[in-house]
Amino acid sequence: MFVVILVIVLLLAIAAPGFWVKRVLAKYSEPADRYRGSGTGAELARHLLDRFELQDIAVETTTTGDHYDAQAKAVRLMEDKYSGYSLTAITVAAHEVGHAIQDARGEPLFRRRQSLALLAARVQQFGSIILLAAPVVMLLTRAPGLGLGFLIVAIISILTASVVHLITLPVELDASFNKALPLLDEGDYLQDGDLPHARRILKAAAFTYVAASLASLLNLGRWLAVLRR
Repeated sequence: MFVVILVIVLLLAIAAPGFWVKRVLAKYSEPADRYRGSGTGAELARHLLDRFELQDIAVETTTTGDHYDAQAKAVRLMEDKYSGYSLTAITVAAHEVGHAIQDARGEPLFRRRQSLALLAARVQQFGSIILLAAPVVMLLTRAPGLGLGFLIVAIISILTASVVHLITLPVELDASFNKALPLLDEGDYLQDGDLPHARRILKAAAFTYVAASLASLLNLGRWLAVLRR
């Protein structure tokens, strides 16, 4: 019974950040026209980038999650943020501009984060491939030891990617609270009473990658359950 409770608590701890991030972003996506008189998320991003003389950085739509692409020099926003007039839209846009400012200033933490993020992506991809290959290897070789070895490598790879996202969390927090929040507050871009809500959105934006990496641990758990059968 104790083990079951422990597993449930662990699963809740892993899943909770992801649910919280989605809930916060969804909550302040309404009313959808709150900033219609001020501009969309994309328009605010363009304005802020121009304000910092970052005209070479594009603002684009994406289907793979809001992010700043340092290689392509582009702030990329999901359609609901790019064309949206909600508090979530403009706040997330400011967060991603925060990363562009970090990049333009050549901040050491951001550069280190880029290297680690690339490593995390490659390691996670490698781990996923190994995890897929493990049952096939065990079936073909009938060598449980070899299959177990593959499984251990896959687990380490996926856990490494999650740890990397935790290590780079300070970069996300800096983009939210040392870059985006002062810009939104001092620039008088927010309506009265929206600043505390913007803080919550910026916190959620900062924890997006951590929540996603924790979600990958749930996928790992599903694979382990399948492989035990």
